[in-house]
Amino acid sequence: MQTAEQTDTAVNGRKCATVMLQEPVKRGDTLIASIQLMKPRTADLRGLLIPDVLQMDVDTLAKLLPRITVPTLTKPDIDNLDPADLVACAMGVAGFLVPTSVMDQAQA
Repeated sequence: MQTAEQTDTAVNGRKCATVMLQEPVKRGDTLIASIQLMKPRTADLRGLLIPDVLQMDVDTLAKLLPRITVPTLTKPDIDNLDPADLVACAMGVAGFLVPTSVMDQAQA
């Protein structure tokens, strides 16, 4: 399964995770093979429930991803994503939302 790899890369001063898409998104003549997920800010989560994001609710992710992806995924792009790619994106987002203290305890 594809996963999001957090890197030290920053877009607009925000940490990013790279998701290599299993099935590239076709937009016109362009194929998007990977996307950057920017670490969500509180403003990006406005109107969404964090438990829904963490539970990989498809409708919630469809609202969040256009706010935090580079290149920006549109609703039609998200609607046509391979389900495995949507899960990889959701896992990348969840990785940003879990406090580091919880991650440290899980690794101990």
